[in-house]
Amino acid sequence: MKWLAALFIIVPTAELALLMVSGKTLGIMPTILIIIATGIGGAYLAKKQGLRAWRDLQFRMANRETPGKALVDSVCILLGGLLLLMPGFITDSIGFLLLFSGPRKILYPFIVKWIYNKIRNGQIRVM
Repeated sequence: MKWLAALFIIVPTAELALLMVSGKTLGIMPTILIIIATGIGGAYLAKKQGLRAWRDLQFRMANRETPGKALVDSVCILLGGLLLLMPGFITDSIGFLLLFSGPRKILYPFIVKWIYNKIRNGQIRVM
């Protein structure tokens, strides 16, 4: 929980600093246009990837397969889409990474290990 509080202080501060540097370097209007473009482009990509992940999840459930990877993909895409809607370059970068399957493949083992540890410690219960 302590790292979450630090994250809510550090990330917005870094985002603000980067936006100020970008505003001074590129100008105010280009910076605003970049923020708007990443928001619109990110929403489009998140919708496209999210629908694909949703269909994969439905297919797996209909065929009585475990939805593990499809479920993790869906959560990563949702999180990536939310991050892209937030103004800022750091959140946009992380959001774009979560929308593409390559970075998700790299993150998948870490996410599974994190979930497994939460289940083992009793913080998540599977019924």
